[in-house]
Amino acid sequence: MSVEPLLPVSLGNGRVDYAPGMRAGSWVFASGHMAQDYGRGIAASVLREAAPNAAGPGSAREAARVFDNVEAVLAAGGSALDRVVRTDQYYTTVAMVPPYQAERRRRFGALIPPSTSIVQQGLLLPGAALDLQVIAVAADGPPVEHIDHATLSGQPSSGYSAALTAGEFVFVPGNTATAVAGEEARNGVAAEALIKEGQLWGGERLRLEAGFIIERRLLPSLDLAGLGPADVVKAQIYLTDPEDCAVVQDVWAAHFGAGAALSVVPCIPRGLVIEDGRIEINILAHRNGAAAKTVVEAGVATTFADQAEAVRCGDLVFVSALMAADGEGPLAAPDPRQPHFGDPAGEQADAILDAAERICAAAGTALENVVRVQQFHTDLADFHAVHQAWRRRLPGRPIPFSAVEVPGPLPVPGCSVMMDLWVYAA
Repeated sequence: MSVEPLLPVSLGNGRVDYAPGMRAGSWVFASGHMAQDYGRGIAASVLREAAPNAAGPGSAREAARVFDNVEAVLAAGGSALDRVVRTDQYYTTVAMVPPYQAERRRRFGALIPPSTSIVQQGLLLPGAALDLQVIAVAADGPPVEHIDHATLSGQPSSGYSAALTAGEFVFVPGNTATAVAGEEARNGVAAEALIKEGQLWGGERLRLEAGFIIERRLLPSLDLAGLGPADVVKAQIYLTDPEDCAVVQDVWAAHFGAGAALSVVPCIPRGLVIEDGRIEINILAHRNGAAAKTVVEAGVATTFADQAEAVRCGDLVFVSALMAADGEGPLAAPDPRQPHFGDPAGEQADAILDAAERICAAAGTALENVVRVQQFHTDLADFHAVHQAWRRRLPGRPIPFSAVEVPGPLPVPGCSVMMDLWVYAA
């Protein structure tokens, strides 16, 4: 299989093997990018410690450096910004959003690809406020076509397309219950997604909000491309309240069944575009998904009942979020009687990678073909132990990771590491 790390580097004293990007077939992936120079953390040209205010706002410099890094990866993979099909942004503060969006508009022009923006608890580099991940197709790959819609596209400040096609795949951006023109709203949330004012009972808030996003945002976006629920192959759901996990899975299953790989990720309160919003969902579909996808079965325990372990579609395998857990709870819980005689984070990572290897084998590929790794930690101090597990599994192989710190608990309480993986499988 043709999977090539792009511009690999070794980071820090711990020699963290990092792949800033991956080329796999006609796909080009830019991993988690911060405004770094890959030698000493955040680039000196961004920090300008001696004169931080002499060259415009530092946040603008940070956004520009992140895009410089991403564009270098895309060029190394034979792609460019006009071939980008999806961006994912994690911020540590909402103050970073306007300068990032201004720089994104400057780089992309009028055609902004589907986007998901989430405020999270922390990033890997002190002082970093932005982590950007990008998916693109190479210049010799399939055509990229934006699908625009008056009310389903992003707000004017964002401006992303309602959906985008790249060959047979259809990318739909992260959607919230933000009210659009013509919809009644309360605090920016569409009133239809809320319990009626003054009612003590009239439905469950999260069930209403999730159902609204699916029925009024996601399904209409799919319909623009001539698709339906059975064509969805991958989804991510971000929640501001971990207590909502079981309910959102119930709503999701009622609309989509178990035919898509699913990851449910915590984010901080007020971490979405609307202050009172509790959920954001992005999806990926295939033009013939109902027939083209294969639900992978490897005997790996899933977080929720009736959840796919993974889905293979086209030349990609999408893995549902993995934690070191089975149906009874965590597999690698620390022993409180002997807290210093183990490595809980490393043991969790080993269990996750064991499961990932089984899924890859069942899907007809191998873990070494991983092209996108999103790691969600409840404590980023665990990152190096988790990376050492990757090194044991794939010695000498640069890992295309993005790692962010999220508020606990994860969907399986007691776990502190969760991974969302994409794997190439031509």
